[in-house]
Amino acid sequence: MHLIQLTHPNHGRRVGIVEEPNITLLNPAVTSAYQLFKEIINNNKSQLFTIQALRTKEAIPYDDVYNLKNGYRVLSPLDCADPMHCVISGTGLTHKASAENRQKMNDQKQAASLTDSMKMYLMGEEGGKPAYNEIGVQPEWFYKGNGLNLKGHGDPLTVPNFANDGGEEPEIAGVYLISSQGIPHRIGFVQGNEFSDHVMEKKNYLYLAPSKLRNCSIGPELVIDGRFDSLKGRVKVSRKGNTLWSKDLQTGEEAMAHSLANLEYHHFKYDQHRIPGQLHIHFFGTGAFSFGENIVLQEGDEMSVNFDTMGRPLLNPIHINRNKEQILHVESLK
Repeated sequence: MHLIQLTHPNHGRRVGIVEEPNITLLNPAVTSAYQLFKEIINNNKSQLFTIQALRTKEAIPYDDVYNLKNGYRVLSPLDCADPMHCVISGTGLTHKASAENRQKMNDQKQAASLTDSMKMYLMGEEGGKPAYNEIGVQPEWFYKGNGLNLKGHGDPLTVPNFANDGGEEPEIAGVYLISSQGIPHRIGFVQGNEFSDHVMEKKNYLYLAPSKLRNCSIGPELVIDGRFDSLKGRVKVSRKGNTLWSKDLQTGEEAMAHSLANLEYHHFKYDQHRIPGQLHIHFFGTGAFSFGENIVLQEGDEMSVNFDTMGRPLLNPIHINRNKEQILHVESLK
């Protein structure tokens, strides 16, 4: 089942089921997928049965919604009214191609030796898929921001005026909600554009942390009963309607050094990641991005992420903030 969140200037927010070529809307009282799943989890309901019971006979053409032609705007498929309840994070160096790209970025002068990035990937290859009920090697982990950084299909992803660059990172993300008892529940998977500042990271790999504090997007659909064993897809960058760069992708456990269970354990082992009501968007890494092939994105370029079985492509234009960076002063208490 694929869910989508919409908003309309006259009709407000709605949640719908994607049933090509239409979207079947749920009961108008359901205006938030977050609240819907919070109720399902905390009341121990069946998600599929509950959602099916909320179906209406209202159907709208998906083409019009997807192409932003009928007043509806596609939101990220899950979000919080309070963005501070949303934690966005990710795991890097899960795919060999990513590790090889990072190897080149971090240590061009000593290409024959292993950088910390490649060592981290190889640690995952050796111990990232432990036996059931055993703990595997810890992966790389990064913080991406809160709900203010979360965008949906069609929204621009912004390169801030203090940044050095911005580039797409096509990935699958897991979507999780913490129950009132503090138990993480995986709701499903989404396509994502993790979007990072690779030029900043290339200056020094210790800049990885601030290079990740950027917009990201997920959607347009939330897949709540999907698998994560093997997913094929394609990433594309278009400029003025023409394809500038594209590449085939493969992700999922079969293409990764870590198992899903190992990645989830090492994310949720921290108490601060199990606060009741917390929404987590966690990116699982990628094996291809245009910066690794010397592509520099420009204002208005469109990034496309599309994985098989994950719904329609996630499209986002890039916006570059050209305003001069201004110093921000911190006020002292009087």
